[in-house]
This record gives sequence, structure tokens and C-alpha cells, in this order.
Amino acid sequence: MYLFSLESFLFLVLISLSLYFYSSTKRSTNTGFKNHPIVGTLPEFLTNRHRIFDWMAEDLAACPTNTSVFHRPGRNGVVTANPLNVEHILKTNFENYPKGDDFISLLEDFLGRGIFNTDGELWKVQRKTASYEFNSKSLRNFVMQNVIVETETRLIPILEKAAEKGLVLDLQDVLERFSFDNVCKLAFNYDPGCLAVDENSDAGAEFMRAFETAAELSSGRFRYAIPFLWKIKKFLNIGSERQLRESISAVHKFAEDIIRSRIGQGKGEEADLLSRFMGSHVENSSPEFLRDIVISFILAGRDSTSSALSWFFWVLSSRQDVQEKILNELEQIRGRNGKNIGDVFSYEDLRDLHYLHAAISESMRLYPPVSSDMKKCRKDDVLPDGTFVGKDWFVSYTNYAMGRMESIWGKNCLEFRPERWLDDDRVCRQESPFRYAVFHAGPRICLGKDMAYIQMKSIAASIIERFEVNVQEKEKRLEIMLSLTLRMNGGLPITVRKR
Repeated sequence: MYLFSLESFLFLVLISLSLYFYSSTKRSTNTGFKNHPIVGTLPEFLTNRHRIFDWMAEDLAACPTNTSVFHRPGRNGVVTANPLNVEHILKTNFENYPKGDDFISLLEDFLGRGIFNTDGELWKVQRKTASYEFNSKSLRNFVMQNVIVETETRLIPILEKAAEKGLVLDLQDVLERFSFDNVCKLAFNYDPGCLAVDENSDAGAEFMRAFETAAELSSGRFRYAIPFLWKIKKFLNIGSERQLRESISAVHKFAEDIIRSRIGQGKGEEADLLSRFMGSHVENSSPEFLRDIVISFILAGRDSTSSALSWFFWVLSSRQDVQEKILNELEQIRGRNGKNIGDVFSYEDLRDLHYLHAAISESMRLYPPVSSDMKKCRKDDVLPDGTFVGKDWFVSYTNYAMGRMESIWGKNCLEFRPERWLDDDRVCRQESPFRYAVFHAGPRICLGKDMAYIQMKSIAASIIERFEVNVQEKEKRLEIMLSLTLRMNGGLPITVRKR
């Protein structure tokens, strides 16, 4: 109780100082975040914390170079939506912009020293092993097989039942359960059965709920008004930090139990990531180290795919013309290969679905699963657009804002237009990863990009050709849940009807 009173007191002091200076502080002619004396951007940050992605997009769009300096007590940095700056940070001057201790400490309790939360040699070793495995044909086949089985035996039957009985489903929840089952098979070759409600394992369901809570509360650490406050709450084991500790403990225990049992069995012939890392020559492959690796991949595989598909179906619900074009493409692929609806799409079939690929890419442009990323500057630097970055400042680029920049995508940047991705031959073209950094870019570019597209296209194609998906209250603007990925607050209620 005392801690919350202290936070309120400090908050009021900072606001009072801000208001004191506000009358003599006019908005700078250099549009961007308002930086007041002493309190910097804090008042504006607190006012817009609940809509932080839209706030940043609006302010960065008003800046001449789509870049703005961000100051508040205890934290200085730069936020950008400029592709030249993104390339400089993620590639050209990569060594000067690591994750940094500040970022790593925020997620270390949850992700430990897994590949997405490390720098230096530890990251390089994990990256090298993961790169080899993700490029293997056996892993690709393993992923394809799991997606097909999960789709045909669980996802489609759930949708068929909903269609027959006129049920309202939360599509975001269904897709998250689907992705969770699928990525656990990929990571552990373990099926938690979260989508198979009738067979659901209590342990698997508990693991998923704890994982969700841990991701959401870990994300909250980034938005504290007073950056170090979460450390005090953690030390005292109170409030959100106590809940976070309990959730992480449940996640870690479940993962460690599986890993220890597998270590006792030996490597075996499984194609999952755990077996591959156990069979690699990564040093110090303790159960805890392996746990950190697989939890990082679960986070990436579960949240990113389900987030992308949830927003995709929401956007698609108000674009009948796009649905018809996707259906026409699916019909052409089936006709060419002599397949009927219900037959499994092959890997080659999925690669040829260019319009569907474009539609998913366009949806992620507007609603990227990972909305932003943050680095730390090792030594003073100047970005290509002339912005100074001080030593130990954070530097963040925001994918959500970049998808809304007229300077990148033109005057129709806010429109959903899959055609912008197609060349004259109707083939989906590759975009610069520094303009479209949804899968990151440079040395840390996402290894699972191609695999993610194959999974998303397989799921989307299977649903679209069998069902009409009707979003409830589609005119209502969905609120974004602030988590490590771009989730919908309140889910995505739908009804389905067989075609």
C-alpha cells in the first residue's frame, strides 16, 4: 500500500512540475513528442499510454524525418519510423545497437537467456544452431505435418460445430490455442491439447494461461512511469510482480519437467527443436538453458502467428472483394492440380498462393504482430536523418507506425490494398526488410519467416474455402491489448457459415 502511495506522490510531483513549465513551453516547431523541462515527454506518455502505438504513429507522421527524440526522467532515447534509420540500426551499425542490459533485464525473468533476449557470443551460438535447423527440410516437413493434422482434426471440426449450432466463437482465442498446440509440438514434440477441448489436459491449459499472463505482465514493465518501480515491486513481491513471478514459475516448471524427462530418454529421432538443440554442440546446455531457448520459440511461434491471423480475418470481414479474389486463386490452384476442396494443400501449392500471400502481408503491414523493437546505443552516434543518439540511450523503431507512414507507402497508406504487393505478373514481390521490418532485419532477421507464411497460408486457405467468417460488430474499432505482441482486447467474436 505504501508503495502505491509513493508512486502516486512521485507522479503528482512530476505532473505539477510539468504544469508549472507548460505555460511557458510552446510546442516546438520541430513536430514530434513534446519535451517539457524536467519531466520531458512524461505527461504526454502517461496521457497516451493506453493507446501508445497510435500516439507514436501520429507524432512520427508529423515529423519531417519520421523520427523524434524521447526524454523522461530516467530514460532518454529516439523513436523512429524512418527506413534509413532502421537499416543503420539493424545492419550498417549493428554492433553499436545491441539489445542492451536494460531491455534484457525487463524480460530476463520470463525469457532468461534465450535467443531473443541475448547479445554477443551467447546469441551468436544460438543463432548459428537455430539457423542450421530452420533451413533443414526435415524441420519444414515436421511443421507442415503438424499444421495439417491440427487443422484437419481440431480446427475445422470446431468451426463445423459452430456453423451447425450457430455458436459465437472467439477466433483470436481459437487461433491462439491452435498456435500454442502447434508450436509446443515444434519445440518439445509435446501436445498440450489446448484446442482439443474434449481432451484438454489440465497441465497444458494451465501452461498456456500462465504463459499468456507472463507475456502480458512482462510487457507492462516497459510502460512504467518510473522505470525502476517494477524492481521495487519485484523485491517486495507485491502486485503485478507477484503475479508475474507465479506465472513464470508455472511456465518454467512445466518446460523444465519435459526437458529433464527428455534428457533422461536421450536424443531419440524426433524432429522438434528441443531434440535438435540437445543434439547440437551448444556449450552449457543445461535444462535451464534449453528451457530458455524453447520458451523463446514458443513466444515467437504462438503469439506472432495467431496475432497476424486474427487481424487478417478482422480486416477481411469488411472486404468481400478480397475474399472473392482469394477464393478464385484457391480454385485455380485446385483445378491445376486436380484436387478437391478438403484435399490437403502441398508445400508447393501454398508457395503459389501469391494473392493470399499479398493479403496476409498487407494485413501485417497495418497490424504487425511485433509492433516495435528496442535497442541500446553503445556509443554516441548520428542516424542517417541527422538525429543525434547519445551513449546508453534507447533506440526504438515501430513497425505499427511504419505501416502508416505516407513517406513509405504513399497517400493510401491507411488503406488495405493487397495489390500493392503484386508485380505485373501477379507474383507477390519481396519488400525491403528495412521498409517492412515485420520480421525484423539485418543479422537478427527472423529465421522462421518462410515457415510462418506457410503456416498462415495453410490455415487461412483451409478456413476461407470452407467457411464464411462473420465478425460481430465489425464496424466497432477494436482496441489493442498491450502485450509483447499485438493482440485484440476482448478477442474477436465471430460466427461461421459453411460455404
